[in-house]
Order: sequence, then C-alpha cells, then structure tokens
Amino acid sequence: MKTIKALFFCLLLVLLHNCGSSPIISTPEENIDNIPLKISNLSESELKKWSHLDLTKDTIPGISLEKAYSEIIKTNKGVTTIVAVIDSGVDINHEDLSSSIWVNTKEIPNNGKDDDNNGFIDDVNGWNFIGDTYDEQFEFVRLIVSGDSSNPRYADALFEYQKQYQKYTEAKTNTENLIQQVTTADNRISSYLKKKNYTKEDVFAIRTEDQNVLEAVSIMRSVYTYNFETVDAIKAALNKDLKLINERLTVHLNKNLKGRKTKDNPNDINDIGYGDNNVKPHDAEETHGTHVSGIIAAKRDNNKGIKGVANNVKIMPIRNTPNGDEYDKDIALAIRYAVDNGAKIINMSFGKYFSPHKEWVKDAILYAASNDVLIVHAAGNDALNLDSSLNFPTDVDNGKEIADNFINVGATYYRYGSDLVADYSNYGKQNVDIFAPGSSIYSTVPNNSYESEGGTSMAAPLVTGVAALIRSQYPNLTASQVKKAILNSGLEINTKVIVGGNIGDIKSFDTLSKSGKLLNAYNALLEASKLNNN
Repeated sequence: MKTIKALFFCLLLVLLHNCGSSPIISTPEENIDNIPLKISNLSESELKKWSHLDLTKDTIPGISLEKAYSEIIKTNKGVTTIVAVIDSGVDINHEDLSSSIWVNTKEIPNNGKDDDNNGFIDDVNGWNFIGDTYDEQFEFVRLIVSGDSSNPRYADALFEYQKQYQKYTEAKTNTENLIQQVTTADNRISSYLKKKNYTKEDVFAIRTEDQNVLEAVSIMRSVYTYNFETVDAIKAALNKDLKLINERLTVHLNKNLKGRKTKDNPNDINDIGYGDNNVKPHDAEETHGTHVSGIIAAKRDNNKGIKGVANNVKIMPIRNTPNGDEYDKDIALAIRYAVDNGAKIINMSFGKYFSPHKEWVKDAILYAASNDVLIVHAAGNDALNLDSSLNFPTDVDNGKEIADNFINVGATYYRYGSDLVADYSNYGKQNVDIFAPGSSIYSTVPNNSYESEGGTSMAAPLVTGVAALIRSQYPNLTASQVKKAILNSGLEINTKVIVGGNIGDIKSFDTLSKSGKLLNAYNALLEASKLNNN
C-alpha cells in the first residue's frame, strides 16, 4: 500500500518556522509490562530480522518466528501452500524467490493457447490485469473526471481533490525552498570551513559571530537531528521527496491523465480477457510486490539474503496495482483468478478510500470465503480510524462483516513501549483485526537486491506468512479457523501508545484493533494445534 511518507513535513516546520529541536503459553507471559524497554539502537543484524524476534528473549517486539521454528516447526515443512500476491508484480527470477514461484503445470509456456481453459492464455506463473499500464490517477480523481455528480460520493471526491491538491502544491513549494536553504547553508559552511566534505562534528564545533554562518549552522544542525550523517544524504532525501510530491501532482491528481492501456471497459465486469501474462514489475524501482513476496516466502535454507516467514509456499503473482489506485474490476477479477487457480491465501497490500464498484469486490470476497480462501489486507498508511473512515477493499458492508475470511492488518514499530504503533498506521476497534511489525522490514527487491521498506503493506505479509505456516502444518483447518488462531493467539499488550504520531493522542493498544493484539507466530501455531486436535 504505497503512500508518500511525508519524510520532511516535520522538518519543514522546524526550518521554515525556526523552531527548536491457558495450556497455551503466551509469549511473553503476563509480566509483559515488566519487560525492559530496548533503549539502545538496534544493530544492523537486528534491524534486518527484528520482525522475527521475540519480545521476552530479545526485548524486541517481533512475532516470535525464530522461536516457532526452533521449538515447534523444526524440520517439518508440512504441505505446500499456494499464496497469491495481488500487487505491483514480482521479480520471479530473484535468487531468493525463484524456487518459490507458483507454476501452472496445466499451461504449456508461450504457445499462445489457453491450454487449461481457465480463460487466460499462457498464464504460466500468474496474470497481469493492468497490461502495460503504469501511471494512474487516484480513484476520487477518476470519479470527478467521470462527471457523475449523482454519485453519492461525488462531493467527497471534490473535497478530497481540493485538499490534496493544496497540500501537495504547498509541499512542493516548501520542499523546493528547503532544498534551496540547505544548499545555501552548505555553501556558507563550506566557505567558512574552507572544505567541501565537512562532517557533522565540524558543524557542531563552529563558533563564530558571523550571522550568515550562524544561520547556516542553525539550519544544518536542525537537519542533522533527523539522523543524517552527510549533506549529500540530506539533499538526496529531499530530492526524493520532491520527486514523490511532483508525481502526486502530475500523475495521481492529474485530471487529464489517460493511464489505462488494457482497452477494456473498467466499468463492465463482464468485459474480460484483457491483460497479459507478464507478472514482473514495471521496472527495478517498482519494488513493492517483490518486497511483499520476500517477507512471505524468501527461501529459508539457501544461505542467501533473508528468510521468509513460511517454509513451504508457492507465490502466485497477480499484477493489478499501477502507480496510482487500482480499479475495482481488476481487484475483483484478481481475487477470483487466485481462488480458481488454487490459492489458499491471498495477500492484498494495497487500498484506497473510494470504491465505485465495491459490490464487485464484495462478491469476490464472498466467492473466496465460499471456497475456503483466506484474504489478508493492509489497513493503510494515513493514521486514520477506520471505524469512522471508509477504506477499500473491506469485508464490512453497512457496518456488518460479510464473511469470516478477511484479516485487516495495522503496523507496528520495532520499539516496545509508547512508540509501538507506527505513526502512519490506520487503526480501528471494529475494522482493523490485528497489528504486526511493519516499519523498517528488510526483504527482497528486484535484481537480486534487498532493501528495508515500511508500511502496513509490510505488516500484512507477515500475517500472510503465519497463515501459510498454519495451513501448511494443519491443512484440515478452514480459512475461518486460521483467522481465529491468528487473532486469538496474539500478544495482549496492555501499554498505552501514541496514535498517529500525535503525542496528544494516547490510547490503550488493545483499543486499536478487534483482537487488541500483536501477531505472534509461536502462539498462533499452538492455537492452531489446539483447534486441529479438537
């Protein structure tokens, strides 16, 4: 679920306004609030695997995955479980994923025929519902462009457009000004120190009565408080932000953009047969689907890169996510494709706040439920209470849950305590089911590379991975039982947390989701074992 992370909005304020700087043993047990907080920064190795660690043992709020493998799973791989990743595409040739990619054995590759008569030609590894489409508008922009003022959410769309256009226009101006300020400050300090490659320590050691230099020092000291070590790193981050802001204005909010290239009618669910079999991402910069897949299924025993959560999974890549909002038609047909071709779990790390054909997606969710397929969805990255804000796809219709096969996931940070909930994560006692690690998650990206990314998009596949473990170890459990095992077994955390990064908004962690809990793989497997035995 991709968003601009507003990396420098707080920094802008600092600089531009001149401000200062049971038989089932829970893991951990009831003494959770006595666990010492992790004060020191995580080491590089800890950061790369923090989501797999154990709070009791490591004082890091991971999902106790390593404990689950060492004490429960051991060498038992269970049955192979197919997991559909509906996303932006997957690098199926990645060194850590290639052997975990689903293959449609009923399809003869590249013969131009639909050998298995499933309606898709040469879908050897999955399907691409967006074809060559990449840049796309947001859904509320498409609603405005349609001119359908009778739509009950048309006024909401106009309001959202005006709000975002103003926000990002101002952000563009502010970021450009900030880049100029940093550049000017850099030049002044370089001139004063008589060297270009100065250090942070050099800046903090400056003592002078030159007001121009002092102003430059003040700016750079403020920037350095955001954990940048060099001026080049500062400028690179600012320019990356500016690129994302410009993309928001020229792509996502562009009323004149004609993005879709599939030649179908997106408002006709019966207009099918479009797209192609290219399930790879648009380019190497489109990392999202590959990153999500690695969290779930990167090989655990190949001594490369990372270890995915599940040890016996085949990833079915389904491409439906452009650089913008997905179409409801693509979402609905992607879910149905996954179900019809054998997926037992579907990961959907995407979302939007407008859904003109939500009934198509609702019917697809019900279709998955009727075929015993579990859906795991990322709750979103806008710090919203989903009990009072619409978010799609959803298993809720008119305030009621339509099926018991849908898990909505919020994200947490790697420090236990008041900062546990990620400041961007959506939440909701009724409409978010559970929280899982989502910030700074290290995983696969295209071209045999690895990077850390954050968001509820990264939290959802951790839940998906645990669900895949359960379905592999206990294949007789239904999707509903797997959901129950995950939600009932999470860590009960009693501490109060900051919500939405607002220190004035403090809530008890157990009020932010339906379960009130944090994902725990060890407990979930124990709970699944209990359900299986019963």
